[in-house]
Amino acid sequence: MDLNILAMLVWTLSGSVLLFVLMYVDSLFTKYKDFAEVKAGNMAVTTRMVMKLFAQGYVLATSISTAGHLGEALLVSVVSFVILLILESVVHFMIRTRANLDLDTGIQQGKTGYGLFSGALHIVGALIIAACL
Repeated sequence: MDLNILAMLVWTLSGSVLLFVLMYVDSLFTKYKDFAEVKAGNMAVTTRMVMKLFAQGYVLATSISTAGHLGEALLVSVVSFVILLILESVVHFMIRTRANLDLDTGIQQGKTGYGLFSGALHIVGALIIAACL
């Protein structure tokens, strides 16, 4: 097998495992059970989760294209996840206190606009992080 194909398989598998782990860890920080809500058809939770997955995938793809080693690319993705998690918490807190808008509760209640807003925060954060790589 060509070495490039083998490397592509290893990088893809490693990235996929990392993204699954990051999405699972993210679900531990929400007020609700993400996967149960997705199974129940909550489109707000699903929308936020899909947008967050896209954001993390974009950062991982960018880090892979700029990294010299797999470990470096995975580390950048983990660090970006932490940055995005902190950014989300800070912005959610500011919006809750300043605008009296609780995104987490709205997402749990199935308000898709709340999920879109929260997911957009991740995408914008990912674009900024990726531009720094």
